Amino acid sequence: PGHPRWRPPGRRGLARRWAPPLLAAAGLLLNGPAARARETVKLNLPIIDTAFTVQLKELRSSGALLRGNSDLAELDRALGGKLAPRLVDLFDTPLPVQVLSNVMGTPLAVQVRLVLASFTLIDGSPTRRLNQQQLEEKVRQLISQGKPTILDLLQALPGRYAEIDLAQVSVFSKRLVNQRAQASKLVSDVKPASLGTDLARPGPATVRRSTPTLAVSHRPAPLELVLLQPAAAGNGRMVVISHGLWDSPENFEGWGRHLASHGYTVLLPRHPGSDSSQQEAMLSGEVPPPSPEELRLRPLDIKAVLDAVPKGGIAGVGGVASDRVVVIGHSWGATTAMQLGGAITESEKLREHCSSVVHPSRNLSWVLQCSFLSSADQSAVSDPRVVAVAAVSPPLSLLFDRESGQRMTARALLVSGSRDWVVPPDPEAIAPFARSGAVRLGHRLVLADGGDHFNMRAPQAGDGTPLRALLLAWVNGAFAAGPAARPAAGAADLLPAGGWGDGQIPLLDVSSRAEASGADL
Repeated sequence: PGHPRWRPPGRRGLARRWAPPLLAAAGLLLNGPAARARETVKLNLPIIDTAFTVQLKELRSSGALLRGNSDLAELDRALGGKLAPRLVDLFDTPLPVQVLSNVMGTPLAVQVRLVLASFTLIDGSPTRRLNQQQLEEKVRQLISQGKPTILDLLQALPGRYAEIDLAQVSVFSKRLVNQRAQASKLVSDVKPASLGTDLARPGPATVRRSTPTLAVSHRPAPLELVLLQPAAAGNGRMVVISHGLWDSPENFEGWGRHLASHGYTVLLPRHPGSDSSQQEAMLSGEVPPPSPEELRLRPLDIKAVLDAVPKGGIAGVGGVASDRVVVIGHSWGATTAMQLGGAITESEKLREHCSSVVHPSRNLSWVLQCSFLSSADQSAVSDPRVVAVAAVSPPLSLLFDRESGQRMTARALLVSGSRDWVVPPDPEAIAPFARSGAVRLGHRLVLADGGDHFNMRAPQAGDGTPLRALLLAWVNGAFAAGPAARPAAGAADLLPAGGWGDGQIPLLDVSSRAEASGADL
């Protein structure tokens, strides 16, 4: 508008003149989500300063758009039908059902709504004005009906029409793609670990489960624990598993049960300031969000467990050494494991990057990491009894000292999912690992091809897949190495050459390849 040669969008001369840039703009749509309206969507296309309306029913197929009577349908006819397949493919993209199922009802769902609000208006109002409960109920209904698509979501939202700024969609979607680009490259270049039977098969021991408690000085109430151990005499070795934010020990008992069947005593503490019960109380308005102090309190929970074992302070635990242990953690639990293994938390990068809303590495895990600004410099809580850690889906980029990989006192295995959008692999695992010189000290990085933030967990009723063989291999290697389990120049691998892969989600040791790519990250 305002250009002397401007004509209304319905004129074919305009369409032909702008065909090349419009097709380029359409290409930007392929990786991005969109929002909707019950009948009409108005698309603000990048490159040209105008908007095109389209009827949702026209996006069901290329033929429907070609036969339609909207602005975009006429543009598509002028372009010889070249635009329709791209738009139809975009709106027919399946929603990430498993991810949405896990975030609905949590504060992460608010982040989803805010992302929509950054590029979507419904009936002229930002999406942030939508009722959160109503939005989540619509998503739940779609999930219950099968495998919903972006178009299904658009049709389900309230309102008569939606206006979508595709330039902002492009920025957001490019960021998501870029934060997993290196992981995608690595999983295509590296051969997955081979499958095995010894590591994947449950061990010979019958597993006994109990739920002792432990009074601790740093908490007002006793810690609740899940204890998994061989019913008969075990191997005398201990593993501790730390759950993530708003999660619970029960979602990781599959890992613990697998390890216990192979002789290990496994303790899973419930972190009361950031577990699923705290989330429920917070969402009901009874308590505030997790305190930054939890960054220090969580590793203190595990220290208290290690202190109590030799004193007989945990009912049912005896004949187990706590002077050499392995700690496994998921998400925030991975952060906890890294702290205990000697990674140093600091506020420098938090202060530098947390206020930058356009930073290319910004992701959902920054919401958590940036909440620790006030406590990061007081939360270095390492423990020399921890000889190795396994950090699954670890948020690392802002929180830890740049030299943490060099300073750790425990050997670290990082595991990241190639499709994790909550803690994306490139900025949160690959880049910190690649820049730290970790490989020469014996640290390892494994990518799960197709792993996301939730499908690598191991619920109580499951068998611990897809990471059960990998975690058992790492734990076995750490204990078998004795004093050589510690990080050191030229340290021998704790992982065997193979046998720890998975048949459903391929697992790839990308340690050396990731370090070689460090200059590009």
